[in-house]
Amino acid sequence: MNEPQLVRGLGEQIVERLREDILSGRIAEGERLREVDLAKRFSVSRGPIREAIQKLAWEGVVETDRNKGALVSTSAPDEITELIIPLRCTIEKYAIRLLFDQLTEDDFLAWETILNKMKQACEAKDFALISEHDIAFHRALVKQANSPDLLAIWSAMVSRIRRHFRESHLQYQNPIQIYEEHLPIIEALRDGSLAEVLQTIENHIE
Repeated sequence: MNEPQLVRGLGEQIVERLREDILSGRIAEGERLREVDLAKRFSVSRGPIREAIQKLAWEGVVETDRNKGALVSTSAPDEITELIIPLRCTIEKYAIRLLFDQLTEDDFLAWETILNKMKQACEAKDFALISEHDIAFHRALVKQANSPDLLAIWSAMVSRIRRHFRESHLQYQNPIQIYEEHLPIIEALRDGSLAEVLQTIENHIE
């Protein structure tokens, strides 16, 4: 089945949908991304698909091989995951420092929209969607810092620990707790000091 027609921001929409499919596990690790198949899926030529794959490769979500083409990157082993998680925390805290004094109601609306989708996924016990919205929420935080380099570093690291998100979610007896654990972040961003937000992020991640 083809995707709904893409019109505005065509290339970025393709990147976002592929990224979501990969980070949530709907497209498996090591799976080959075939330009012809993706062009058919999105009803576009191969040009935008090629550009999307290149961007995802730059983020570290996809690996390119001269003989095999584009492959979904594999998750890091446990010992590397243990190293990446505190680095991810450092990056998100740095992003918070950059964005904290520039927050608007539109920012909160965007974040709350993602969390509402996460809540629905938790209620449906759809763990692929839970992971997708969890990663999307934290990505939106980092993206709001308006530093492409910071976002690229964060994306490359998170692509390597996406299995960690899914495995940690499966440990919850009641998935709604995953949603509830994100609410203090929004509350701290809206009403707390910078120090309180940074501590909340640290507690949430580590």
